[in-house]
Amino acid sequence: MAKTLMRFTGVGGQGVLLAGEIFAAAKIKAGGYGLKTATYTSQVRGGATVVDITLEDEPILYPYANDGEIDFMLSVAQISYDQFKNGVKEGGVIVIEPNLVKPTNEDKKRFKIYEIPIITIAKEEIGNVITQSVLALSIANYMTNESVDNEILRQTMLSKVPQKVHEINNKAFDLGLKYAKEAVLKD
Repeated sequence: MAKTLMRFTGVGGQGVLLAGEIFAAAKIKAGGYGLKTATYTSQVRGGATVVDITLEDEPILYPYANDGEIDFMLSVAQISYDQFKNGVKEGGVIVIEPNLVKPTNEDKKRFKIYEIPIITIAKEEIGNVITQSVLALSIANYMTNESVDNEILRQTMLSKVPQKVHEINNKAFDLGLKYAKEAVLKD
């Protein structure tokens, strides 16, 4: 794998910053190079948030993604989807939370869009909405052809969360993989 560029978008308080940090740390742990760059508004909760994640086997020479370079984006908020979707390359993969993000017909022609109800899964199947960022991790990793070994990503995630929530986060990780596989198979 030469280079993978990912983007997670949401609003402040949804955990996209942590997801980016975990991905970058996992890639480094796997022997590569990982970097996250984050942009968020001054509004702590509810403001548009974007995290770009660069994963490479070689040293990272430029830490930012230019418009049209992102391979994969995951979005759980309309405001940030609209603001940051143009960074995704033509034919790139976008996973959306269908209860909160509505792509245009033009978007559906331009990108490969998958609808996975991440927040609903976190609330109803896991019982904790905070696990949406872990669902996002495993979904993104599956959709990018395992840019980081799944077990390294899982262990890195577990090292960043308290022991008392390891069980639900493991469940979230596994459900993310399950839903990502199902989405691709339906396609």
